[in-house]
Amino acid sequence: MARYIFITGGVVSSLGKGLTSAAIGALLQARGYRCRLRKLDPYLNVDPGTMSPTQHGEVFVTDDGAETDLDLGHYERFTGRPANKQDNITTGRIYQDIIARERRGDYLGGTVQVIPHVTDAIKEFILGGNEDYDFVLCEIGGTVGDIEAMPFLEAIRQLGNELPRQHAIYVHLTLMPYIPSAGELKTKPTQHSVKELRSIGIQPDILLVRCDRPIPPGERRKLSLFCNVRESAVIPGLDVKSIYEVPIAYHEAGLDAEVLAAFGIEGVPQPNLEKWRTIADNIRNPEGEVTIAVVGKYTGLKDAYKSLIEALVHGGIVNKVKVNIEWIESEVFEKEDPAPYLEHVAGILVPGGFGERGAEGKIAAAGFARRRDVPYFGICFGMQMAVIEAARNLGGIDHANSTEFGPTSEPVVGLMTEWLKGNMLEKRTLTGDLGGTLRLGAYEACLSEGSRIAEIYGSERISERHRHRYEVNIEYRERLEAQGMRFAGLSPDGVLPETIELENHPWFIGVQYHPELKSRPFEPHPLFASFIEAAVERSRLV
Repeated sequence: MARYIFITGGVVSSLGKGLTSAAIGALLQARGYRCRLRKLDPYLNVDPGTMSPTQHGEVFVTDDGAETDLDLGHYERFTGRPANKQDNITTGRIYQDIIARERRGDYLGGTVQVIPHVTDAIKEFILGGNEDYDFVLCEIGGTVGDIEAMPFLEAIRQLGNELPRQHAIYVHLTLMPYIPSAGELKTKPTQHSVKELRSIGIQPDILLVRCDRPIPPGERRKLSLFCNVRESAVIPGLDVKSIYEVPIAYHEAGLDAEVLAAFGIEGVPQPNLEKWRTIADNIRNPEGEVTIAVVGKYTGLKDAYKSLIEALVHGGIVNKVKVNIEWIESEVFEKEDPAPYLEHVAGILVPGGFGERGAEGKIAAAGFARRRDVPYFGICFGMQMAVIEAARNLGGIDHANSTEFGPTSEPVVGLMTEWLKGNMLEKRTLTGDLGGTLRLGAYEACLSEGSRIAEIYGSERISERHRHRYEVNIEYRERLEAQGMRFAGLSPDGVLPETIELENHPWFIGVQYHPELKSRPFEPHPLFASFIEAAVERSRLV
């Protein structure tokens, strides 16, 4: 029977519950256990698909087409286990299901209430489908004390009583701030957070305390005493240079040993962390460095590009270089010449995005890369803008544009109204709902024999994750290929362009999908590895 680890957060948000969950999962895996990680989000949205990246960060897409929290990206990168629709739930989805049941009459006329109906639905989600796992880690989003999180906290409290003894533990992540004027680390925020947690019936078994310096023995004893936690279970969560050092740091602090002790598990071999040490060493000791310009429209919040950042790091690891990212707001290029911003970089990456704002700046970045032979990587929207740029400036299609920005006489990029998903025909309309209606999840693509991208993959048939509503118009293929822009990858039915590349260019590739979502520190995505390799070569020439 699976054992359950519930991870909660206190004091402030953004302390790293997702990384903590991922690191615990990685450490348990390194000891030979099978782990599943799940995220329970308290917000009322059904999923994050319609939320602004500047508020919520990136939307992480799974193979089965779920739009999920970015923490699932951490889970996948640290454990290698692909997430799915059943690994992320929100209050919105819980209530959507409950209201649908009520409308069907499933509650037989009974009054529908938060307890037991909402909490039962949460518990049903937590317990479902875990037969093949030794440990299930459930991260509760938000902060203890948030009114939205109360049903989730009540549900995990109930599970602590309903599961067999030593089958559920609670890990509470808090902040221990340093007050410079007093010269002290303060325990009071953690004390209050644990008091809040205990007031709803949850006693944490382990305190993971984020701090910027070691916790003195006196403060550790104080936390143990006032929070009713064993002193050895007060674990310092110190800052590290790379997130891939977190499993090592937590192991050395005794976190995984305390987790097993809380379950009463003894005699387990020490984890094999050699691969993590190798990754950490490669990041700390690169043989060189390259600078990549990321020309985006959500650069004010780096979490909007979390998987992208990590994929670039992975590409650097395999090439033994440090990747320095220069963030450039694409709107800048709508008023200024991109040359002063881009002349010194070794590569240009234009990521995904939605809407007209900043689009012309992304087009300008693609044009600069094309003309100056700078390695260019266009992802989703970045591919579409590169095609529009080539259509205008190589193909003579002056009014080339995307229907996403309004009516156009030359719809080089247009709304997809139907496509095949397996044997099913998916259909969409311009006036339909926005949530959950994009082309989502893993789709196959066929790559042209002899193309650069087929060479990079080492295969002519691939499967990648998608998240888009607009698509390059296949009707412009002949005119663009006549100018050297090769449509090197298509959907299996030959209708949807999946990849483009420029002939006679050192490295210019656009992809309609999101390869960053499948990159791992131990298995860097081949496109990112190749892109950084090309950037390294470019840096030698500049």
